[in-house]
Amino acid sequence: MADRRSLIEGMKATPTEAEKAFVFKDASQSVAKAEPAAKTPSAASSAVTRSPLSTRIRSDFAVLLKRASLERQLSGTEPNSISDILDEALEPWLKANGYLL
Repeated sequence: MADRRSLIEGMKATPTEAEKAFVFKDASQSVAKAEPAAKTPSAASSAVTRSPLSTRIRSDFAVLLKRASLERQLSGTEPNSISDILDEALEPWLKANGYLL
């Protein structure tokens, strides 16, 4: 087994040149500056705000909904979040009953 160093000895270790260059952003290395991405107006205008809603549902529905959400996240299937699944389920009901045009 390798000999262990004390904490003090570990703190006294001098960093290598690569570590110094990384920490202090060595001026000799050219670093490309990142520019902010251009905002697309369609993404901002189509964003739907969310409001908190607290309700109680059957425990078996809650378990199945959570399981569906996790399985869909693992498989990469959309919608996969609980709120998105609920949105998709509620929208047809609201349309059918005349609440959503």
